[in-house]
Amino acid sequence: MWHHADIQSLPDIVRHYARTTPDKTALIEGRHRMTFRQLDRSSNRLAQAAMRHGARPDSVVAFIGKNSIPFFEILFGASKAGCTVLPLNWRLAAPELIPIVDDAQPVLIFVDKEYLPLMDTVQKGAAKPFQVVVLDSTALGDSGLVQWYGEAPELDPGLPEDPRSIALLMYTSGTTGRAKGVEMSHQGINYMRLCESLEPAMQWDANDLLLMVMPNFHLLGTSLPLQSLYSGSTVSILSVLEPGKLLALIETDRPTVLVLAPTVIQMMLDHPAAKTTDFSSLRLIMYAGSPINAELLKRALLEMKCQFMQFYGATESLGAITILRPDQHDLVVDTKLKSCGTPLPLMELKIEDGMGKEVPDGEIGEFVLRSPTMFRGYRNQPEATAAVLNQGWYRTGDAGYRDKDGLLYIVDRVKDMIVSGGENVYSAEVEQAIQKHPAVAMSAVIGAPDARWGERVVAVIVLKAGCTATAEEINLHCRELIAGYKVPKEIRFADSLPFSPAGKVLKRLLRQPA
Repeated sequence: MWHHADIQSLPDIVRHYARTTPDKTALIEGRHRMTFRQLDRSSNRLAQAAMRHGARPDSVVAFIGKNSIPFFEILFGASKAGCTVLPLNWRLAAPELIPIVDDAQPVLIFVDKEYLPLMDTVQKGAAKPFQVVVLDSTALGDSGLVQWYGEAPELDPGLPEDPRSIALLMYTSGTTGRAKGVEMSHQGINYMRLCESLEPAMQWDANDLLLMVMPNFHLLGTSLPLQSLYSGSTVSILSVLEPGKLLALIETDRPTVLVLAPTVIQMMLDHPAAKTTDFSSLRLIMYAGSPINAELLKRALLEMKCQFMQFYGATESLGAITILRPDQHDLVVDTKLKSCGTPLPLMELKIEDGMGKEVPDGEIGEFVLRSPTMFRGYRNQPEATAAVLNQGWYRTGDAGYRDKDGLLYIVDRVKDMIVSGGENVYSAEVEQAIQKHPAVAMSAVIGAPDARWGERVVAVIVLKAGCTATAEEINLHCRELIAGYKVPKEIRFADSLPFSPAGKVLKRLLRQPA
């Protein structure tokens, strides 16, 4: 069961280790280190100060800024005040942030000074006023939080905690309309830790060190550091993803666990510094966002000499749903590398057609999930919640199938499926065919309106440095691997693809010119 019976909520993590291993380093950022005792005391003071500034149980406290130690002080401090923590996406423009702030209605927003002009604009456009607390995360050890605490005592408020209360609020990108605030309870997060503790491939201990690379407003950016801290291990913080800085921190901080997207793995290995980087501290690289191709995996295994594990998850599930374990990474049968594995303990997953009927193995349908980790709902959007939650089952929106060995494969997002000439075309299947061309570095497939076909298959392709290929050559290559109706009717060559901070291709941006 759970590793620690006394950890029932987010702030219980720092409380537990402040009692048991107070002098253990919890967080590293450059030359600055913070022990569990220090994190506990600073979060106590932040909680007391937040309450003096009007924060009440169930109030929302937001943060906008890159990864930093102050983010964790705010995360645990606001939680101790009984508040819900909202990490805001610093990549969004003010017109995108204003509806989120209006929906969440935070009483306090902690703003890293880099984003103060952005927040000034948001504050002017927001429907309801909120307080802004400015900090400077680049001033290591003196972010300005101590001055804001003032004379606030180090005493833990010790408020009664309802495990069903909302601990975290994270907004989806809103690419198809209004952004949705995913409400995550303390209880759901704790059940996520239980699922991990029951899975042999996800065992961490106090000797591990996680290098936090993904942004804090993304589930990967917050959930995996919480898993690390729950295990009593240390989190090293990279403020923002830059391959060169990532490689430098691997050398200096000697992490044992990394969480990356496959595209980031490729960017990192392509960096000139990778040739001289010592990767020997790494024991596990967890990757998510997409399957890894065999060529990249072989290269990574050769150069990094550690284990790899893929996981597939959703913000609504509060973390991983399935994992492809290290021993399932079979380079001999590399078709298995396209699999997202099998469900974690306590995760029930079935595959349904559009009428709610389970489909047989090998047939594509929608992944539907039930687990104790599930989100509470979308904030202020009961209709959107009801559309995806039915009697405890969550419709993921991901289309895929199960093979005869029980391995699961994601084919595409249901909404990204292209219907061309009455036939369903899954973009991932076309991308996998394109990727097998020796000149192709990356590709993304989208649908575009077409007078004859309804939608036509469009491929956007980035070629490898020094390589050439024509649209005709790509088409002939694809026709040998996939059905004719799936072959791209239009091919565009680009210098790069737009990526999210999590390493996913932003297909909505590719669709705009289409």
